[in-house]
Amino acid sequence: MAAAQLLPVTPALGAACAVLLAAAVAVAGWGLLGHGWAVLRAGARAAVQLAAVALVIAWVVGSLWTSALFVLLMFTVAVRTAGRRVTRGPGWAWAGLPIATGVVPVLVLLLATGLLPPKGLSVIPVAGILIGGALTATSLAGRRALDELRTRRGEVEAALALGFEPRDARLEMCRTAAATSLVPALDQTRTVGLVTLPGAFVGMLLGGATPVQAGAVQLFVLVALLAVESAAIVVVLELVGRGLLAAGAADGVG
Repeated sequence: MAAAQLLPVTPALGAACAVLLAAAVAVAGWGLLGHGWAVLRAGARAAVQLAAVALVIAWVVGSLWTSALFVLLMFTVAVRTAGRRVTRGPGWAWAGLPIATGVVPVLVLLLATGLLPPKGLSVIPVAGILIGGALTATSLAGRRALDELRTRRGEVEAALALGFEPRDARLEMCRTAAATSLVPALDQTRTVGLVTLPGAFVGMLLGGATPVQAGAVQLFVLVALLAVESAAIVVVLELVGRGLLAAGAADGVG
């Protein structure tokens, strides 16, 4: 019943998805964005991955241990995606540190206080939301910080000549650029209910929750994402400042 109130799963829905994906590819190509094939691959991957998840999720959520393994898989994929987005260098695995720093304390706090039931059906969606936010913040902050260092290389060298430590010189040049990675989360939080109704809110309403209950949960999700992404960005900056996340041939479209 709830699903029927949103989008009915019919052949028409599949056709609409195909048309929209083709339109996205065409517009990206027409606009010379350089991401036409990336859009097509992303859409195709999403379809395959969601189909696979739909097949296994019922089995995964039946056990806390299998749910934990599924969350670990999500974390691993997020680390690789964010790390390879930032750099092709050997230090891409360091992306796991900002993602874990943001996500793990929040999950532990929720489980320890009983706010999040230790059940797969509860843990997996919440972990997925938090890991997704940390992934976005890590990849954006890392790329912007390293791009800024490349652009202002001369200023970094000048700071070193003035006696700055390498870490301090790098952070002086890239901190502001990396900090802008928090803007999407800030905008989403500021405009919630006025511009968008996020998924957690709509999902709870469709599931039978009251508007107050749905609003409370969505508020928590947004605040948690601000905390997770802020922590991830701070750790990314520290990694860049110490040279552990270094400039490489970044993956721009994969």
